[in-house]
Amino acid sequence: MTDDPQHGVTALARRIADAVARRTRRDLVVSPAELTGPTPPASAHLHFTDRLWASSPEDAADRLVDLAGRVALTVTLHDLPQPSDGERNLVRRGHCYRRVVEAAAGTVVNSEHEALLLAEHTTAAVRPAVVPLPVDLAAPPSERPAPDGTAAVIGFVYPGKGHAELVDAVARLRGRGDDPAGALRVVALGRASAGHEAETDQLVADAASRAVVLDVTGYLDDAVLLDRCRRASVPVAVHRHVSASGSIATWIGAGRRPIVPDTRYSREMAALRPGTLTLIDDDPDALVDAVARAAADPDSTWLAPDAVTTPGIDDVAAAYLEWWAGRERSGATS
Repeated sequence: MTDDPQHGVTALARRIADAVARRTRRDLVVSPAELTGPTPPASAHLHFTDRLWASSPEDAADRLVDLAGRVALTVTLHDLPQPSDGERNLVRRGHCYRRVVEAAAGTVVNSEHEALLLAEHTTAAVRPAVVPLPVDLAAPPSERPAPDGTAAVIGFVYPGKGHAELVDAVARLRGRGDDPAGALRVVALGRASAGHEAETDQLVADAASRAVVLDVTGYLDDAVLLDRCRRASVPVAVHRHVSASGSIATWIGAGRRPIVPDTRYSREMAALRPGTLTLIDDDPDALVDAVARAAADPDSTWLAPDAVTTPGIDDVAAAYLEWWAGRERSGATS
């Protein structure tokens, strides 16, 4: 597990651990206190993103390297370094992830895109296993609640996540008199990322200055988040700099077909799960048009009966168990 119980990486780690426990009939969850305490387990698997494990990439790497010196540690990497981090932070985060990979006994990523990011910006010396993020339908797409008049983004609020772009799209849509849903509101289904509270407040104020309501809900538990995802008029996930997207997986699990930018990662996910994404070009007008089409045609925002949503959580648990077993058989050390 990890230190922040509300973080998406923590939730994913918990889901995988629970699914592995169902298959093995053993509770294998290890808390941060147990992992870092005086009597840690002999081996453990850890989900890593530097921002979750420490306040700086350097400290996060130090913490993980120390752990790997006391525990046979395999890791799943999240939020891999990429150019959108900025020149300085790309170097810092790349060095951090390289130290973690070199210290770990084995490495997993959640997409081929992430495997390429690892090679491009961290190290090409390790070929990680690729286990996609799981998607499990939480409710039948055929059962559709009335739309609530929102264009929604899931997850933490921080610069570059796509909230500002969606506010701009809704404002422009209204400005050209083409708002089929009637005065769409924008909603952030989540809370401000730590350290970005002031920027979030400014984002809300900027939206209001353009006559667009932006509501930031704060943290939502799973049941409430699912309900809000299913009621949203327009599901959106326009963060262009993801390495793997829990937001996209959450939308699909809610039975929705979100608007997503056409990127290396989204193309990979569209091929893995045909019929689950609406890809748009890298053009502000494309987002405006896509929101207009979605608002005018609600059916287009829901999964069709033939959409492919697998692999699910049980498939992911089986993949991890197979990977761990294969490493034990081969005596792998990297």
